[in-house]
Amino acid sequence: MASVWRTSGWILLGSALILALSLGTRHGFGLFLPPMSAQFGWGREVFAFAIALQNLIWGLAQPFTGALADRFGAARVVLVGGVLYAAGLMLMSMADSPASLSLSAGLLIGIGLSGTTFSIILGVVGRALPAEKRSMGMGLASAAGSFGQFAMLPGTLGLIGWLGWSMALIALGLLVAFILPLVAMLKDKPLPPSAGEQTLREALHEACTHSGFWLLAFGFFVCGFQVVFIGVHLPAYLVDQHLPATVGTTVLALIGLFNVFGTYVAGWLGGKMSKPRLLTGLYLLRAVVIVLFLWAPLTQTTACLFGIAMGLLWLSTVPLTNGTVATLFGVRNLSMLGGIVFLFHQLGAFLGGWLGGVVYDRTGSYDLIWQGSIVLSLMAAALNWPVRERPVARLQVQPVAL
Repeated sequence: MASVWRTSGWILLGSALILALSLGTRHGFGLFLPPMSAQFGWGREVFAFAIALQNLIWGLAQPFTGALADRFGAARVVLVGGVLYAAGLMLMSMADSPASLSLSAGLLIGIGLSGTTFSIILGVVGRALPAEKRSMGMGLASAAGSFGQFAMLPGTLGLIGWLGWSMALIALGLLVAFILPLVAMLKDKPLPPSAGEQTLREALHEACTHSGFWLLAFGFFVCGFQVVFIGVHLPAYLVDQHLPATVGTTVLALIGLFNVFGTYVAGWLGGKMSKPRLLTGLYLLRAVVIVLFLWAPLTQTTACLFGIAMGLLWLSTVPLTNGTVATLFGVRNLSMLGGIVFLFHQLGAFLGGWLGGVVYDRTGSYDLIWQGSIVLSLMAAALNWPVRERPVARLQVQPVAL
């Protein structure tokens, strides 16, 4: 038993470090919007579209990379994803047109993220830990990704100021390459086939005919819309409101820091309370936080308070959503099914990132997107409330006849 726990701890550590590198690097992409747009004379829509495309490609690729990880183990998928991620950053450093930016920041990094982030890594954690520890383990791994967002954001800003945006991207590409040796820590193997095991088609049919699966997916769409809109456009929004540029970086760093606590607590609570009901509460709180942010006079203090509050709610949805999928359908196909749910998150992310740029370029304001985010929070809360956290009939223990 001690050997099992040591192996699980090693896997959890490797998973946490990979998420910290992958998500920490991604969290700083919004810092490249002003210098790249200014140098090439782009409107905000060009950069916003590339990042929106990144999120869309990430989501579209996720069910496929998840299925490969479920069937052949996650290590190979993470290795290829790390290579593509690093290559995308290198090519992004040389991007000088909308097409080259979309190819590098959009396509390559999008596929790379699909192999190095939540659906794959939390699938590894879910298979490594017993059911009673699974939600907390997912929360710990997600918290590590959040810490990466906090720790790397000031470093990214410092690199841009010191080296310029192009060399900063090269430095980030070299950093992401450290994912490759970390793959050795992922002692993840696909679960051995069992008698009467579901085929891939049967697993998809079971999930797609379950109402809870779709309610989780559409709720997760809202999460993606909000976090990418805020992550990409908040620094520029604060500058538009006559706050120093450093405030935007500080707020994003606070989001990353307090996200560490938020995701850990969400994972811990998810092992003790109904995860769908917790999700309902999180989305309602997001609506309240955004309303207060828009209503209160905007100062450096209120901006930082927004970062703290939103950080506590930022990725807290991830362990709860993936944990609910694991409870409903088991862990055999968790990376694939979690990937499908995550696709909806990324569809929302595409719209949040892109529409933020479109609306700003058309109206000179982000007001419509902020208002839409409030309405979407209320919708997500309503969608998650009816989900019942019960395993499908296939997994329920049948009473033994005496």
